Amino acid sequence: MDPYKVLGVSPNATDAEIKKAYRDLAKKYHPDRYRGHDLEDLASERLKEINEAYDMIQKQRQGGGGYSYSGGTGSSGYSGSAQFADIRMAIQRGDLTRADAMLDAIANRTAEWHYLKGMVLLKKGWYDGARQHFSTAAGMEPGNVEYANAYNTVNRSAAGYGQTFYGGQGMNNASVCNICSGLLCADCCCECMGGDFIPCC
Repeated sequence: MDPYKVLGVSPNATDAEIKKAYRDLAKKYHPDRYRGHDLEDLASERLKEINEAYDMIQKQRQGGGGYSYSGGTGSSGYSGSAQFADIRMAIQRGDLTRADAMLDAIANRTAEWHYLKGMVLLKKGWYDGARQHFSTAAGMEPGNVEYANAYNTVNRSAAGYGQTFYGGQGMNNASVCNICSGLLCADCCCECMGGDFIPCC
């Protein structure tokens, strides 16, 4: 889901513009307006989608730190915040090749750059590389909850895998609990980005 398309706004829209679009749509699709009508269920589903889109944008802007990015412009000539927003959308769509290429074209390696690079690597299954980038992002912005959560989640996951796969005991002695908990941690981390590593959870 592209939350900006759901709300009908540009990724460059101001917080006030996004809030206005959200309120207008929430008013338009509020279930009370369709009570007893054939479209009541459809309106309820639409409102749920609108609420999720607004929440996603709020989390990205407040927790991700990417939308307050103030450094330079990327190779495509538009501002860093819009560029990072596009990269986040590409990651959410699963277009990792495009996201990776866009990241590699950015010269200014900010905390958010490392966080998004970590997300790309995580979705590719490269946990060690993801952990390194999350660690760098968290170190550059120690107060950022999103970066810290990503690092801690993958770090716990890697610790579990280390006991079973990297400890020299081989796969035959791997603990099913460690494997499952590692996958669930990775899923939680992906869900921070609006993706879903394990669709059934």
